[in-house]
This record gives sequence, structure tokens and C-alpha cells, in this order.
Amino acid sequence: MNSSNKISVGIIGGAGYTAGELLRILLNHPKVEISFVQSDSQTGRPVVSIHKDLIGDIDLKFTDQLDEVDAVFLCRGHGASKTFLESGVLPGNPKIIDLSHDYRLKSDGNDFVYGLPEAYRDQIIASDKVANPGCFATCIQLGLVPLATTNNLNESVQITAITGSTGAGQSLSETSHFSWRNNNLSVYKPFNHQHLGEIKQTLSELQGSIPDLNFVPIRGDFTRGIFASIYMDSDLTLEQARALFKDHYSNYPFTHLITENPDLKQVVGTNKGLVFVDKIEGKLLIISVIDNLIKGASGQAVQNMNLMFGFEETTGLKLKSIAF
Repeated sequence: MNSSNKISVGIIGGAGYTAGELLRILLNHPKVEISFVQSDSQTGRPVVSIHKDLIGDIDLKFTDQLDEVDAVFLCRGHGASKTFLESGVLPGNPKIIDLSHDYRLKSDGNDFVYGLPEAYRDQIIASDKVANPGCFATCIQLGLVPLATTNNLNESVQITAITGSTGAGQSLSETSHFSWRNNNLSVYKPFNHQHLGEIKQTLSELQGSIPDLNFVPIRGDFTRGIFASIYMDSDLTLEQARALFKDHYSNYPFTHLITENPDLKQVVGTNKGLVFVDKIEGKLLIISVIDNLIKGASGQAVQNMNLMFGFEETTGLKLKSIAF
């Protein structure tokens, strides 16, 4: 930590959506100084040539020169974080927060802590390496973790969740073009989405044996946010279920049990997770909503950084939604 009592941070893979959101948050974080923003494809260009929303806020250029820093965020694509770390080019011994899929699964034998604070906050505080959860995984787990921690996840779970186009990343594909995405919906990777592995890992660690999770992801015709609808048979009464969720989230500053059916705009632009619980004819209904780029990626990464360095968990993350 430098003499100004701020930590120095670097971003690896600085040209994508998650890096752009990280920069936006970190530039207003009172405990952080950004030392470098690395990019293989944009080296030498001003950061604002890519992240145009930051014009007037940052004078750095993308670089391939890595300084020794207190913390590093890995924002490269899946598979590239592991390759980068194994290359040995990172100087010093910084704390690492990886936003890719590379270190989320313990079956890989890695020593990263899974970075979902609502389940692993104590482990994150004690860790030097954190694997940031996936966006779908974060949203769905916020709707299921309180049940798993109390051994109430006993019946087959049905999940439908819709995500904005930014969830596909910045690289163009047929399904991310405006002319395809606008006024359109489609299902993709039903029952075998890659985030199911980390969801099952968390729930199994919390409860042991878990029931089937049937997950149908949907591409939405909007840019940001995830809206997950989850239901299952349950013997819990509505009062019991709501009390269980309220108790679990009472000590977590970003996740809130609410009593009115939520809409997506309540969370877009924030690090919040909103969870609504209802009981209808024997079915427990849970609706969970987050911003996929913030609580589902960059905001949660900063939340994890705050925990790792002993900062107040909400530092730099008191963000208001654009609700109209």
C-alpha cells in the first residue's frame, strides 16, 4: 500500500465491458489508484478511445508494461486468465481477482476462493486469490443460498433466467448484432449452461446432497441485467420462507429481500441483488434480479477487493439505479 493509504491496482485485459465497468467504479473509489490498464489489442491507445464514457476521467493509455501493484483484476476471456498467470509475467505478489471462469471450480485443484460474499465472505477476507462468480451464477445463487444453508433445498428446482446482450461480451456474434437482438428472444444452452457447475458446487458445499437444477437461459432484447424466476415444491410456509431469506441477508449490504415483485430497472447500474419470495399453491417462487455487469461481474469484483483489503464492504459501490 502506498504512502497515500490507497492501494495500487492494475487491470489485465482492459478493453472489454467488465474492464470498462471496473474503471468506472475504481476511478471513484477513495482507496484506489489505477496504475495500469493492460491490453494486447489496444496497446498505446488512450483508454478513452475504447471506453468513451470515461472521457475527462482518465488520462492513461493501454499498455503492455506491468507495474508491481497491490491488486490485479483479470478481465481476459475464459481460458486466458490461467494462461496469463502461468506465463509468470506478473511482477510482485499482488492479490488477484479473476473475472473469468478459469478458477471457479475447485475440481481444477486451484487455490482460489469462490467470490460470492453472500456465501463465502470470511474466506474472501482471508484470501489473496478470488475467483469472481459468473453473472447467471450470482443471480441464481442469491435466490437459492438461503435455502441451502438451512437444508431446505429438497425438491427439483426450475430456473428460467433472461440476460441482456452485454452478457455475451464485447466481441460481435450473430446473436449480439442489434438487428438480430432487437425485439427478439431466444433460448440457449438449456440445461447445460457453463455456470451450472459453480452453482452446484456452492449449493453442495452448503447443504451436501442437492436436488436437480433445471436451468433454461434466455437471451434478452435489452443491454443490461439478469432476471431469474425460480420455483420448486416446498413445505415451507410463505412466512417461514421470507423469514429464512430475511435472516440470511440481514448482514449483507447489497442483497435485499423485498416484498413486492421486482423489475429489472431497480438494479441496473447498481451492485444490488433484489430477491422476492412468494408461495403459490404449494410452489415456492423466488425472483432474483441483478445487473450482470456490476453485481454479476465488476461491482462484485470490487466488493471482493474491499473485503480482501479490509475496507468497508460498500466502499465505492453506493450506486443508484437508472429506474426511469
